[in-house]
Amino acid sequence: MTEAILLVGGKGTRLRPLTVHTPKPMVPAAGVPFLTHQLARARAAGVEHIVLATSYLAEVFEPYFGDGSALGLHIEYATEEEPLGTGGAIRNVASRLRSGPDEPVLVFNGDILTGLDIGALVRTHETSGADVSLHLTQVSDPRAYGLVPTDDTGRVLAFLEKPQTPEEIVTDQINAGAYVFRRSVIDTIPAGQVVSVERETFPGLLEAGAHLQGMVDSTYWLDLGTPAAFVRGSADLVLGKAPSPAVPGRCGDRLVLPTARVAPDAKLEGGTVVGEGAFVAEGARVFGSTILPGAVIEPGAVVTDSLIGTRARVGERAVLTGAVIGDGAVVGARNELREGVRVWCDARIPAGAVRFSSDQ
Repeated sequence: MTEAILLVGGKGTRLRPLTVHTPKPMVPAAGVPFLTHQLARARAAGVEHIVLATSYLAEVFEPYFGDGSALGLHIEYATEEEPLGTGGAIRNVASRLRSGPDEPVLVFNGDILTGLDIGALVRTHETSGADVSLHLTQVSDPRAYGLVPTDDTGRVLAFLEKPQTPEEIVTDQINAGAYVFRRSVIDTIPAGQVVSVERETFPGLLEAGAHLQGMVDSTYWLDLGTPAAFVRGSADLVLGKAPSPAVPGRCGDRLVLPTARVAPDAKLEGGTVVGEGAFVAEGARVFGSTILPGAVIEPGAVVTDSLIGTRARVGERAVLTGAVIGDGAVVGARNELREGVRVWCDARIPAGAVRFSSDQ
């Protein structure tokens, strides 16, 4: 198996304002665009040719990755003029594929961080003779996901909507967002139409009698669709909890990229990343957070589980927990921002304007 499709066309609306100027797969995680980790893991598994299915801010990808040779890959780009959904995106790149009708094609969603054994998924596909094989993972609370029950051999029995009652939870297995398609199956997806592979293609194949095989792999798995999850995923990459050959440094409590500056008494912990040209001043404490290139954390600020956008500034003695600060935004001194707050790109919050404690 030497060929793959990476679905990177989503708008990343749940991650805004991070994705106002940057497509979600290009937002840095552990010091490099998240897509770099997926490409590196695919290459390590033997993939040589990858087609990126792009749409939103499609012009950003090729200038960064080029032909892929720096990663040992051959990368091509296929752009949707209008978003076509996951199934439509897969069909849209079919003309770029080189595989024969019965050969396997790996398909990744562009927002999943996983330790999946890619080779094992391909072997499962080949030995089972499946038309499509799916990576399944087990979750403790499956209510937020569609369920994928299988029989004793791993053959998929159904695709069930999110359960509404305890009685509907018939399995803890969910679709984990990585697939191996028989090449000829991709050609059966309607061309030029909006198609959901999860809600239309897979159930339709099952109804038509196709063989869909599930492989449960419950290693590290995280959907990076929300800011909190993205920050956690970046920290886990730095800490070594999530595997990737693309982390630009040794795993540990912190990753400080070249040209970044950190004051000697500043404290960085919990998988914190400080990007190129960023500055963390004296007395600042940063835990489990991502500081993007050119951002500034002023003296005495405390930043926890947050993402600070490119060229943003966090003022002196400000306290941020679970916050997302957009590119170029300024959080004035002594502000206190709590879980879930999103400060938009280039916004300015005056000193002491937002607080949850008294000013004494």
